[in-house]
Amino acid sequence: MKLFPCADQGLLVELDDLDQVLALYAELVDAPPDGIVDLVPAANTLLLRMDPARTDLHQVAKAVLEAKPRPGTRPDVGHIEIPVTYDGEDLAEVGRLTGLDERAVIEAHTGQEWTVAFCGFSPGFGYLVGTDDRLHVPRRDNPRTKVPAGAVALAGEFTGVYPRESPGGWQLIGHTSAEAWNLDREPPALLVPGIRVRFVEV
Repeated sequence: MKLFPCADQGLLVELDDLDQVLALYAELVDAPPDGIVDLVPAANTLLLRMDPARTDLHQVAKAVLEAKPRPGTRPDVGHIEIPVTYDGEDLAEVGRLTGLDERAVIEAHTGQEWTVAFCGFSPGFGYLVGTDDRLHVPRRDNPRTKVPAGAVALAGEFTGVYPRESPGGWQLIGHTSAEAWNLDREPPALLVPGIRVRFVEV
């Protein structure tokens, strides 16, 4: 674990891998140190934003170093279900890559709980990790110039929902009517770090 000041209101914690990030985030989101106003996980870092009127970097760093994250723990800030129609253009290719048939790919995707590990790429895009590694697949060799909003996809260890039309290189397995990003909603993002997700076939 390495700690770095981030401007005058943040502390960046660098860890070895995503599992360590999730464990530390799970520990701190349940009992945030005094004065912490936001926790922002990423692939191998956790940013703690603080209110300098209530705490300082030294106190925040001390709280992080004294935390006792449990290996394998994942955060839990709520549960949602996302309906999916499994008609993606890459469903058969995912079956080929994983050695599963299309029905088994769908059952593997719906048959596990996914956790939003972090967000990025575009507003509302959550990187979800599961508990079953059978669906780990590479990105496409040739990314698409347009992926429609609501597309449900796989890449590496992650699944995700495209919040808006954009280029993308993930393997498309279906689509959802759920809005991943809506500025009229609070918060606008449906998928925020720590949310646990079940995909339901429709």
